[in-house]
Amino acid sequence: MAEPGLQRIERSPLYEVVAARLQEFIDGEKLEPGDRLLPERELAERLGVSRTSVRQALTAMRVMGLVEVRPGAGTYLLRPPADLVSGLASEVAKAEVDHPMIWEVREGVEVQAARLAAGRRTAADLEAMQDALVAMARSIDGGGDGVDGDRLFHRAIVLAAHNDLLTHLIDELAEVVDRTSQVSLTLPGRAPRSLQAHGEILAAIEAGDAEGAAEAMRRHIAESAESVVSR
Repeated sequence: MAEPGLQRIERSPLYEVVAARLQEFIDGEKLEPGDRLLPERELAERLGVSRTSVRQALTAMRVMGLVEVRPGAGTYLLRPPADLVSGLASEVAKAEVDHPMIWEVREGVEVQAARLAAGRRTAADLEAMQDALVAMARSIDGGGDGVDGDRLFHRAIVLAAHNDLLTHLIDELAEVVDRTSQVSLTLPGRAPRSLQAHGEILAAIEAGDAEGAAEAMRRHIAESAESVVSR
């Protein structure tokens, strides 16, 4: 029977779900920075998952700066979960869309996503990118701004990177990223240029050219940023 504050997971979860349960447990138990978490084996038993899933979840939380794993001593809480990615997202979301900070974050995350996608994309990933560009082109040809297709294209690249932490970060920033894209694409002449840039990014990803994809994405983000900041 699961202990109060730590709900048992009834079916095989992704490690992100395990991490979410651990974060709920940390909040529910009101653990403070410096407190020691339960051992991996006990966490696995209480959650009803494998130790591997728990280990992966703890690794993700360590990368996020939430916990510290001390060999032979256990895992210790460094910061409350709410202090990190969601906090970053909320602060960025408060900024104006022409704030350089937003575009710097987009460049750092999306350039890496494009680089990884070039080496990891599947046939289904490529099809999703192609469908997104078709949708964007149809919108633009019909006098629209292509925002929905743009969103789908960038999302498809992130998913093609097959990096769950990267996807989580993008999800946390989705609202502010959408705002920047909407502002950019509604500027005169910007939508067709963005569509062309997307085609260049896709071509590099299809060719498996990691650095070419990264550079094409960097150039695209930089040009979009310049169009918004200089408006």
